[in-house]
Amino acid sequence: MTNPRPALTKNAYVYEELRRRILAGELIPGQSISQEQLAAELGVSTTPLREALRRLDAEGLVTIDAHRDARVSRLNAEEARSLFEVRERLDPLATKLAATRRTDADIAAIEAALKELEPLSTSTGFESLLVHRAFHRSIYTASHNPLLMTLLEGLWDKADRYRMIGLRSKPDSPQDQERVRREHIEIAEAVIAGDARTAERTMKKHVLGSLGRRAIAALEA
Repeated sequence: MTNPRPALTKNAYVYEELRRRILAGELIPGQSISQEQLAAELGVSTTPLREALRRLDAEGLVTIDAHRDARVSRLNAEEARSLFEVRERLDPLATKLAATRRTDADIAAIEAALKELEPLSTSTGFESLLVHRAFHRSIYTASHNPLLMTLLEGLWDKADRYRMIGLRSKPDSPQDQERVRREHIEIAEAVIAGDARTAERTMKKHVLGSLGRRAIAALEA
């Protein structure tokens, strides 16, 4: 039996664990969530579980019907396209702002996150996606626009599930992996150098070749 981590309240623990399982694909799209079984597995009552499900429902990661039965939200090409269209605009904006507002602390965070990046493959686990997310978060943070950062964080929560579909549908070739590696370096270098135009342009190119865009084609097939 899994016990709650001491640093978290039961409500926070259950929410974080359910969210992790959904984003990691351990709970698959469309899967029914047995509340009693899951509560027993997590070592909690159904009260914090229901609260977690309500939060995840508000975030679009689960759906709760009129009978209070919960399922993992299904994935579809329409949502994948909507996520891509918004990211195509907001990621370059955040990167442009980061190039004009980054601090020494931001630069150090960007450089540290860049060093942790490794190529993604079909065997990539959720933890590897978190490392890529940390790099992008370091760019978003450097924009010093709290509203923009919040919007982009919310998009990543939804988009991670689509990234896994994109990665599984068409594994990156060595050439793709090298392209992505170079784009990350170029984004970091442009932001650190304060070159807003190059930073914005490079991030837009990066999003255009992203796993999220690949997922659209996979779901439409």
